[in-house]
Amino acid sequence: MTWIKICGTTNLEDALVAAQAGADALGFIFAESPRRIAPEQAREIIAKLPAKIEKVGVFVNPSLEYVCQIAQQTGITRIQLQGDEEEAFVRAVGESLPLLRLTKTIQANEHLRESLHALNGSIRMDSILLDSGSAAQRGGTGKVFDWQEAQGAITQSGLKLRLIIAGGLNPENVGAALKLFRPWGVDVVSGVESRLGKKDAGKIKNFVSAVRAAEEKT
Repeated sequence: MTWIKICGTTNLEDALVAAQAGADALGFIFAESPRRIAPEQAREIIAKLPAKIEKVGVFVNPSLEYVCQIAQQTGITRIQLQGDEEEAFVRAVGESLPLLRLTKTIQANEHLRESLHALNGSIRMDSILLDSGSAAQRGGTGKVFDWQEAQGAITQSGLKLRLIIAGGLNPENVGAALKLFRPWGVDVVSGVESRLGKKDAGKIKNFVSAVRAAEEKT
């Protein structure tokens, strides 16, 4: 089954709706963002979530100390590095927090082939997340990247890591993304919001249903 992550969680109500709808993971942003959440609030939400739900801490160019501090304070189970973190930093995070899973985000831009090549041999990550963000806005853009171009780069790279697709996904287009990429997981933010930072229960349910329906066809 495709791993489904609902990111940009800001409140308990949205978190519980996503969990009940069948999401596999919830994302908590600990970086500059309109969806940023305080560690104390994240800890309170995480404490009320089912154990089977992955709790993902999202960071952008953080210090190692900050990542470790947030991990200790909140109870996150996966780290998502969304910035320009280099291999040495990724390795340091993995060595400092060996019990936490680790995802590295890369942007689907003109440097995608080089980025995939650089990260493909990493033994510290279990997945990469392909997103349409930029240096100015790292994620949650609501924009779809060039899927065909990205697919070509992925095929050429011989990617060995699990692939997660993000960037402008919604209940209407996620099925097409699954058909093209056959990813390990999908990640959605704006596509299931009613407004910035607030989720729409109906859109979350429709997104999860669309993923499961697409799985039956692929």
